Amino acid sequence: MELTSSTWTELAEVETDLAVLPVGSTEQHGPHAPLGTDTLNAEAVAEAAAERHADPVVVAPAIPVAVAEEHRRFTGTLWTDESTFRAYVRDVVNSLAAHGWDRVVLVNGHGGNVAALGEVAARIVRHDDAYAAPFTWFDEVDAEVNMGHGGPLETSLLEHANPETVREDRLDEAAAGASDRWGDWQGRVNLAVDSHEFTENGVVGDPREGSAALGEELLDEAADALVALLDAVAERDPRPTAE
Repeated sequence: MELTSSTWTELAEVETDLAVLPVGSTEQHGPHAPLGTDTLNAEAVAEAAAERHADPVVVAPAIPVAVAEEHRRFTGTLWTDESTFRAYVRDVVNSLAAHGWDRVVLVNGHGGNVAALGEVAARIVRHDDAYAAPFTWFDEVDAEVNMGHGGPLETSLLEHANPETVREDRLDEAAAGASDRWGDWQGRVNLAVDSHEFTENGVVGDPREGSAALGEELLDEAADALVALLDAVAERDPRPTAE
């Protein structure tokens, strides 16, 4: 059940301890995809998994501003520092737990959030009356094309789940100004701090390699992986006693 579209009385009748918290970002994704790409994709995966799960799953409203300073030179990008982000995620999880939804999967759509989500999930498990596990949707799919940024995977999921947001007439422009890979590398060291240092228009990869059909496959695969994780979270003893 989605929190934002439900009444409190409806939610009070839901018997579950499972929740998903979509976590995205507001950052550039080239000339063809919206700044809300990561949030929209995280929401799509979270909602699909909640619908498929055998037991009720509460879907919290997405966190739309996160760790994205690496895109600061592109207009419209918003960001917060990691400590603020971790504190906010922790507060939201504890709010959910206060209503009995104390097993929460953090459904992530932005690579820049991964480290911070891992840290805050561990902090929640160790110190709070809740259990949290991070889940990044694009780590759970097996695609023949590279992830990139505003590339074929993210664009494909948008084309399937939110097709009206993709500027199809700008795909050629997006590909023309894209970088082949993330970063500016010397050996195994990335010399670039921000994305504008290596990509002209913010894109990494060729979004023309994607499609709505691929997006449907990605959504199925990611949602199934999330359902399996929810099952594991539901069965897990959050604080096993050491022998």
